[in-house]
Amino acid sequence: MHKLILSGYGGQGMLLCGQLLAYASMKEGKQITWFPTYGAEVRGGAAYCSVVISEKAVGSPVIHKADTVVACSQPAFDKFHSLVAEGGQMIYHSTIVKNIEKRADINYLGVDFSALAQTIRFPKAANMVALGLLGELLGISRASVSEGLQFKFGGKSAQIIEINEKAVDLGIIEAKKIPRR
Repeated sequence: MHKLILSGYGGQGMLLCGQLLAYASMKEGKQITWFPTYGAEVRGGAAYCSVVISEKAVGSPVIHKADTVVACSQPAFDKFHSLVAEGGQMIYHSTIVKNIEKRADINYLGVDFSALAQTIRFPKAANMVALGLLGELLGISRASVSEGLQFKFGGKSAQIIEINEKAVDLGIIEAKKIPRR
């Protein structure tokens, strides 16, 4: 079972990232929950979701201790840092999150999702870079992630899907650079 919290400001696309991660996991036969939370102001306010991926039925979408937290804002990092389980990982947007008080019992990974997305000239796809990274770290197939993108953006122009696919690939490349334990 994998318990994840994806967090940031409204408009950064972390809820969409979590939704697509859940969809791709479901396509692989996993049991999932995706539970979004956001403030009334949505864009610019706090937004996060919990995603639980399991081989067995998931009893609750509520996460008290997460295996992985992705924080794309300083308030998100501060809020969810204590919820990372011992041995878990905190993945943070390295150009946005600056105040990092590290715990000895968890792993940290700083990724500049925006800079990676900028290499394909589409900084709004930073969340898709995160999706690719998480998919790779969790062992979710690239084909399932792609199917999720097709499902979500199928009515949009082919260019939207293509740019998001490229961003996902950047995340996969970034994940492959991480030393495995």
